[in-house]
Amino acid sequence: MKTKNIFAAILFGSALSFTAVSNAQSRLSPFKKGSVTFSAGVGIGNEYNSNYYNSAIGTKAVIEAGIWQAGPGTISLGAQAGGTFSNGGGAFNNYKAHTLIVAGRSAWHHGWNVKGLDTYAGLSAGAGFNQYSYNQNEDRFKQNEVIPVFGGFAGASYFVTPTFGFNVEAGRDITQLQAGIILKIK
Repeated sequence: MKTKNIFAAILFGSALSFTAVSNAQSRLSPFKKGSVTFSAGVGIGNEYNSNYYNSAIGTKAVIEAGIWQAGPGTISLGAQAGGTFSNGGGAFNNYKAHTLIVAGRSAWHHGWNVKGLDTYAGLSAGAGFNQYSYNQNEDRFKQNEVIPVFGGFAGASYFVTPTFGFNVEAGRDITQLQAGIILKIK
């Protein structure tokens, strides 16, 4: 009988602690249900269709809205657009490859009880418009194609004011690693 009471007390205490932590985090987290943010960054781009010879440069812009409260965090839905660009390298002259991407994304945001800090992880899916071209001897070759793109990412934003902050993101998305700014619109 004592074991059941101890287990019930531990369970009740854990639930009470989780609720207190969740409430504290929701007060401090800059990203909540109803929040709308815009972020833009630049970094190392991902390779699509394995036709990049040098490290690609990538850039991405994202708009997200907090839709649902999920435990101590918030689930967002949004859209992203960007591209990866690579020049030179390989056995071909004037080789260029780039992919422009438009995708939807969803993430789970968590504030960690630190004022101004938002951490998140999520998935994206969309379409990529891939092109590569090169010169070989006297001929110019060019290939265009539309490809499906899927991504996974994790990131963190730190707001230095209530509406402006800095953002870093890593993963297998439009960029592998990027840094930039974030603006809280709502």
